[in-house]
Amino acid sequence: MSRVARIQTMVVVVGLVAGVGVFLLVVASTHEPTPNGVMAIFVLIGWMFMGTGLLAWRRRPDSRFGVLFVTVGFAWGAAGITEANNDTVFSFGLLVNSLWIAVLIHALLAFPSGRLESRLARVAVIGFYAWATVLQLGVVLASRADQIGDCASSGCPDNTLLVTNSPTLHTAADTTFGAGGAAFASVTLIVLVRRWRSASPPLRRTLGPVYGAGAAFVALALLVLLLQITFGFSDTLAQVLLLSTFGGLPVAFLGGLVRGRLAHSAVSRLVVELREHPGGGGGGGVRDALARTLRDPSLDLIYWIPDAGGYVDARGRTVDPAGEPSRVTTVVEHGGDRVAALVHDPSVLEDPDFVDAACAAAAIALTNERLQAELHRRVDELRASRARIVEAGDEERRRLERNLHDGAQQRLVSLALSIRLAEATVSRNPEEARRILAAASEELSAALTELREIARGIHPGVLRDRGLGPALQALTGREPLPVDLDCDLPSRLPPQVEAAAYYVVAEALTNVAKYAEASVAAVHVGREDGRVTVRVVDDGIGGADATRGTGLRGLRDRVEALDGTLTVESAPGSGTTIRATIPLPASR
Repeated sequence: MSRVARIQTMVVVVGLVAGVGVFLLVVASTHEPTPNGVMAIFVLIGWMFMGTGLLAWRRRPDSRFGVLFVTVGFAWGAAGITEANNDTVFSFGLLVNSLWIAVLIHALLAFPSGRLESRLARVAVIGFYAWATVLQLGVVLASRADQIGDCASSGCPDNTLLVTNSPTLHTAADTTFGAGGAAFASVTLIVLVRRWRSASPPLRRTLGPVYGAGAAFVALALLVLLLQITFGFSDTLAQVLLLSTFGGLPVAFLGGLVRGRLAHSAVSRLVVELREHPGGGGGGGVRDALARTLRDPSLDLIYWIPDAGGYVDARGRTVDPAGEPSRVTTVVEHGGDRVAALVHDPSVLEDPDFVDAACAAAAIALTNERLQAELHRRVDELRASRARIVEAGDEERRRLERNLHDGAQQRLVSLALSIRLAEATVSRNPEEARRILAAASEELSAALTELREIARGIHPGVLRDRGLGPALQALTGREPLPVDLDCDLPSRLPPQVEAAAYYVVAEALTNVAKYAEASVAAVHVGREDGRVTVRVVDDGIGGADATRGTGLRGLRDRVEALDGTLTVESAPGSGTTIRATIPLPASR
């Protein structure tokens, strides 16, 4: 048995014993003759608060509401100590006589989470605790026993805490006590009304029974208090009215639980609906079916995409579940794997078992919808990738045009002019013509070198002729920093895979040389489980971002076009690691 379970069991035992003890105390009382039936109702109300509090505590161990409700029951029973014949016990009963009201207000304003969610609510609760202790103490210190309780003038125990028998002080303390109670009751009503008006529809369904009974009790108590202060309203009638509304609070809470349990049958309807209409019934979708079942029209569904490491909506657009702090996210799993998440009103979690059952019922349908969402995401990525590839192709053509125009083309034009000049001078100055032709020969060599460099950038001849390993050796040998190359490939790869792997290494090393401020880099290329893996690591400053710039983004498009993946790990100050995984065709 857990520690909490042992405490709850102890509460049950102590509560039963305390209730019987209070009942026997009343039976033995000689100064407040109370019918046994009335006292039985008194004890029963205390037990009802304890029982419903224990039920709420077991149902939501993380909420303090259940503990507060149990405390209301004990504080209510403590008020019965005023039935004691012993002077000291009787006086202590007078001191704690109003504490149950303060605890009740605390429980009411903290429902259902157990937390006071506004500053005004905290003011009301602190005020009532001060009213039930400090102001109550003032009344006890300045009043005779027959001035506080319902004691007959004769036979009533003495108030051992009485300090002075001054009628003036008694009137002042009693008036202050009544005014304080009226003020804090008014604040409590304001808090209840504000909370109700600002609550979402699902939260209103949760608050409805308890807030209705609680507001009725507070309003009636305030009215009775004002009538007593103003017109001397009958204490007996006031007690009957307050007792009836007070006793209705645990009944209202239980009614809310019963209504929630009846709502569990909606899960069965959800199962049938999703079985007959996998799309959620008449095209409404699983979202609408879950929204009806959980009674939260604002409910949204988002789908977990493992490859992306995040959530998307039904159209495949990336979403952040933490973007709405006023909402709660409940993860849906199927077969131990995360499938989707519900983004909903916090009040839905007042019955977590109900939510779990609804999620379990919809898990398969959500798995199917996730596939649709992932398809939408891939289609959108394909469109974006295709647009980037076209843009990159256009930019590459413009770059080649600029390189040819500014480099080899200019050299060839200069070469043509030099040849013509040599033709014009060869007859009259052969020596000058030879000098011009020698310079032209050097210009031609430079133009050929530039053309080879351009051709190597388009598609290295060594890659085509000898394969990826030698091409990477030639590439790393030209880098301005040391590169440790580990290329473990027992055979040639398909041309498109070799080209993709080569350009991953080439672009990564270019970025290392330009931006990384690294002292060394390492390249590993291997083949395992029908895939080629490429990893480029440097010890630079990190901070690379694959979503910015065209280089890494273009590499990702190239790799994903072959159904591969490219990831970039580049924490600032920790270097950069680029990994590419490219599947090989089945025939290989």
